[in-house]
Amino acid sequence: MRVGLDRNTGEVLTGWDECAQSIEVIATTAIKSLVLNRPFGSDIPDLIDKPGNSQAVTAFFTAIGRALRKWEPGFRLSNVKVLALGPDGIAQFQVSGIFYPNGQLGDYSNPQGQSVTLAPTGIVTAGA
Repeated sequence: MRVGLDRNTGEVLTGWDECAQSIEVIATTAIKSLVLNRPFGSDIPDLIDKPGNSQAVTAFFTAIGRALRKWEPGFRLSNVKVLALGPDGIAQFQVSGIFYPNGQLGDYSNPQGQSVTLAPTGIVTAGA
């Protein structure tokens, strides 16, 4: 079973809650920003302040797909949906896929459908 610590409160996180936090960390960490792990993260932070057009949305889809495939073995992306993309620069995306509770161990049994709503600043909601 996945176990980790909440990055804000220090409380223990398990299962999907820990995976959702991992997705947030991956999505909000710029590549080359961690001194001891330069390749970690995604290109999503580079998309902040870009025009809210179809090219930027496609770039987000590509960035989240690449990052999750590389860094989150317990989640397989199946769908990304635009929830909000306004002229004020506010953007929200629903990231859906299959969560594998022991995927980090290479065990892909017991798949569970899950989704998380992401904004450039992090997770808005996480749930089934």
